[in-house]
Amino acid sequence: MIVKDKDKTKEELIVEIEALREQIDGLEISGHESKKTDLQLQRSMQKLRKAMGGIIRVMALTVETKDPYTAGHQKRVNDLARTIGQEMDLSKHKIDAIRMAGSIHDLGKISVPSEILSKPGTLNFNEFGIIKSHPKIGYDILKEIEFPWPIAWIIYQHHEKINGSGYPEGIRGEEILLEAKIICVADVVEAMASHRPYRPSLGIDIALGEISKNRGVLYDPDVVDTCIKVFNDKCYEFNSVSGNDSWHSKRS
Repeated sequence: MIVKDKDKTKEELIVEIEALREQIDGLEISGHESKKTDLQLQRSMQKLRKAMGGIIRVMALTVETKDPYTAGHQKRVNDLARTIGQEMDLSKHKIDAIRMAGSIHDLGKISVPSEILSKPGTLNFNEFGIIKSHPKIGYDILKEIEFPWPIAWIIYQHHEKINGSGYPEGIRGEEILLEAKIICVADVVEAMASHRPYRPSLGIDIALGEISKNRGVLYDPDVVDTCIKVFNDKCYEFNSVSGNDSWHSKRS
């Protein structure tokens, strides 16, 4: 019986990835067998990519069971961040990194108590401190997995700001990965434009106004310009996410 990726545990998927890595490392290209070996290599890489995607899906489902708000948020941030990356003409490798990291950027929130995630009022200092720990927790969960992309570091940095006022490290400017800067902007826009347990939606105009006001201060200027462009010129819009519904962008 074939076991689907979504039915596998994280540990089973990691074992599968390591076996595929060994298979790829063992392939030697020589003489008349090079075409055959190239084909084997391509197939092994496809299997490796699928297995890694399986790990991401398992983790995304884990977050979804913890907090439905976070699950929908991650999907929408993922789609917007990927769209920004494509509009910036980034390499396929970087866009894949954004897509993978974006879909589980709040993975660390599985350690945050549900009553804090769903609290209708303002968080106190200690509660906010717990929320602020989630990038580090997400990083710790992922750091031992050898993805082809810096997934753990992107997740670790996605709340950093270019002026050094972010968390958890307070790094700035070029110290922050571009992929993390893109997810940061997408994260802010989606969060402000969507309903939350503690407030109604503020609307997309206010969200875009926030990133525009802090362009070059908190947020990377090129990322902000591109984000505004995809909404204003490309007619991008968020789709509500409920249950197994997909998300989409509407473009002219």
